[in-house]
Amino acid sequence: MHRRPHIRRWGPRHFRSDWHGKRRTLFFRFAGFFGAVLLFFLLSMAGLAFVLTRLFGGDGQATVLVWLIGCGLALTMPLLAGLIVWRSFRSVVDPLARVMGAADAVAEGDFSVRVPERGSGEFGRLTRSFNRMVEELERADQQRRNLTADVAHELRTPLHIIQGNLEGISDGVYEANAEQIDRLLGETRQLSRLVEDLRTLSLAEAGQLQMNWEQVDIGELLADVGTSFSGQAEAAGVDLLYATSQGQGALHIRGDAGRLDQVLSNLVANALDHTAPGGEIRMYAAPGEDRILIKVSDNGRGIPPEDLPFIFERFWRGDRTRQSSSGLGLVIAEQLVVAHGGQISVESQVSQGTTFTVDLPT
Repeated sequence: MHRRPHIRRWGPRHFRSDWHGKRRTLFFRFAGFFGAVLLFFLLSMAGLAFVLTRLFGGDGQATVLVWLIGCGLALTMPLLAGLIVWRSFRSVVDPLARVMGAADAVAEGDFSVRVPERGSGEFGRLTRSFNRMVEELERADQQRRNLTADVAHELRTPLHIIQGNLEGISDGVYEANAEQIDRLLGETRQLSRLVEDLRTLSLAEAGQLQMNWEQVDIGELLADVGTSFSGQAEAAGVDLLYATSQGQGALHIRGDAGRLDQVLSNLVANALDHTAPGGEIRMYAAPGEDRILIKVSDNGRGIPPEDLPFIFERFWRGDRTRQSSSGLGLVIAEQLVVAHGGQISVESQVSQGTTFTVDLPT
């Protein structure tokens, strides 16, 4: 489990020095705009006062009164304009500068920055949208780093075994017999499975996975998966059972039979990894409202509650001592189910077993 990164929140005192200058620039531009508008307004008022006194032939007292009013406006309008500029700066320029400063930090690769979410107006929504975007970028970057490290880890073990055995054969330490060749072939098959799993996962996440849509008989699908794993289940001392609901006739959905077979195979393989000899694995399908539910359950060790949120993450393993697959089986199963417009969920209790439910539209 990865530690949650420290989040640095950017406030007025946390801007870098170069952004102090940019904030001042924005402020002076804002003030210059309002100043120009104010000057135009004052000149217009003076011109209007002059025109009015000329048109109506006002005496000296009327002229003085008009000019006194103009002077009063000349004193009060700058104060009013200054207040407007300050409030506008606080509500517009300052939040915008914060977002721009944080955007520069993100561009430099710092995904831990967050802009304080203040207010409920347009800039408040902008701030919240920006923070959500950065959170997604941070999550994607962390997943990329984890994937790179995990792939390197998964490749290292079989490559070292292959290299060590080949060097041993070359040096005459090992004999190039059928046993050694079979062992090396087993490691190359594991590498091939990992590469193919990564390819399938990348295509599924990009929405580019080729699908062969057809009517799929769920009963036949369960039977095929059960037959495929019967030998492994017998060798592991585990009973593998499958059935569909009685009295409902054949269950059909529109999907890719090969991909659905891959989903159930991954779930059964995962169950075999976590079920002790003498245990039992069941596959069961039943109709719902415009849907079909397929359950794969076992009475194995179960999954601790704190681990359940992570089981659909790449290479996550709750018990590395028993895991034999590439670490991508459940992730691929989830992506393939989503590609069919369905959902997959899990329920588990420690020492009692685990049940995966695949919910597919008909």
